[in-house]
Amino acid sequence: MINEVVDLALDTINKKKQAIVFAPSRASAEKTAEDISKETKISLPKFSQQVLKAVSSPTKQCQRLSRCVKKGVAFHHAGLTQKQKDLVEQEFKKGNLKIICSTPTLAMGVSFPAFRVIIKSLKRYSGRWGMDWIPVLEYHQMAGRAGRPEFESEGEAISVVKSEADKLEVHERYVCGQPEDIFSKLAVEPVLRTYLLSLIATGIVNSKKTVMEFFSKTFWAFQFKDMDKLKLIIDKMLHLLEGYEFIKISGDINNPESDFVSANDLNNQGEEKEILIKATPIGHRVSQLYLDPITAHQLIEGLKNCNEEIASFSFLQMISNTFEMFPLFRVRVKEAEEIQEKLVENYKHLLQSEPTVYDPDYDDFMNSIKTALFFESWIDEQGEDFLLEKYNVRPGEVHTKIAIADWLLYSTSELARLLQFQPLLKEINKLRVRVKYGVKEELLPLLRLKGVGRKRARKLHNNRIKNLKDLHNTSLLILTKLIGQKTAESIKEQVEGETPVVPKGKRTGQLSIKKY
Repeated sequence: MINEVVDLALDTINKKKQAIVFAPSRASAEKTAEDISKETKISLPKFSQQVLKAVSSPTKQCQRLSRCVKKGVAFHHAGLTQKQKDLVEQEFKKGNLKIICSTPTLAMGVSFPAFRVIIKSLKRYSGRWGMDWIPVLEYHQMAGRAGRPEFESEGEAISVVKSEADKLEVHERYVCGQPEDIFSKLAVEPVLRTYLLSLIATGIVNSKKTVMEFFSKTFWAFQFKDMDKLKLIIDKMLHLLEGYEFIKISGDINNPESDFVSANDLNNQGEEKEILIKATPIGHRVSQLYLDPITAHQLIEGLKNCNEEIASFSFLQMISNTFEMFPLFRVRVKEAEEIQEKLVENYKHLLQSEPTVYDPDYDDFMNSIKTALFFESWIDEQGEDFLLEKYNVRPGEVHTKIAIADWLLYSTSELARLLQFQPLLKEINKLRVRVKYGVKEELLPLLRLKGVGRKRARKLHNNRIKNLKDLHNTSLLILTKLIGQKTAESIKEQVEGETPVVPKGKRTGQLSIKKY
């Protein structure tokens, strides 16, 4: 199959056209790009260097991409950094790159000058069920990238199959098939409870009646049709939010003395008494933080479980075991024993109870342990090549997870502040800085300075410059040698105020033995 894909790609280049090759996995996209690049006669050395320098410390993946783009071919997936993805997309639009081998990241809504789309496989790994056919709608999205009217008058979408039987199956299923129905995302519980709390917190709805009126006009209600069942689902969500103390439900919002009624009793109230709903202060903050209410509840319960045994791992595992952090890094069979050992080692630091091995959530829990270990390696200053080798996490994924962790740690600190868990704030905020920069705690004093990140802070620390006092006592010349003139001058200015620049050709310190 690889030869057919390579031949089709080379044929596209010979026609002086461009193509997108859709592969079922990141590894497949990279390998296919590499195979095609070995056969082209294109040379883009300048762009190759640009891609290599898109990240401060090029990884093996960066080097692989650089080699491919030098030959006019690139791969594209979620494991690339945003800068790398932008560079690849820009050069493809300019016509310099001829082939992009991509996972379905480029299938949705983008417009590129691709005459041809080559779909390497219409099956994808689907967890415990193995390989399965992709949806018809996804096929249409991929095929629809070929021959965009603003670039081409016509286009070709070619699916590569293994046998005549597969050819008939693909024609029947995809070429002649009907796309699947589109379903409202409100039917997904995390989405429903998040938006329900948001509607209550912003005052868009303030009673059970207005809640039902609002949802009765949604696409979800139109699809669902069964309003009685929809009412039960919303009642369940209201009961959940009330149980978490994110909302209060009362008989009369204008009478603060009136008794609150449980969401369980909502259906038993007569029409003569309106059921009023309002968000609590913590419910307001959860909504402002855009957290899933279940995540917020998990964070609050974790904070309540904090004791003298807390460590960085405590908070890292807690934020890893949330909907927002999904998909987690999956525990592979060959590393299951090692992850189990790490769990035992960190057991006293856990803020959440370990589910039983028969619990449906057990796999996710173990994946959260691996994800927390990944974060621990990151704040232990392990490089991106190590993370790729150890956890199979690519640079783009590293930065995505760091951004989510930063949001969740900030949210945790806000909840701790509201709940008046003041002693925990310092530890959470310290960890947030460490995760953002990927550093050990000893570098934190240096990170307070503008222009100092992970690498410069480590270089300064290794040269016995560990805090602001050390920076103040270090000459500008020595700082310049360590981190460059502009950064050194900026740091000196931050530490001491305006600093004179050392004239060129001059130096400080002992000049000769006679000057001693």
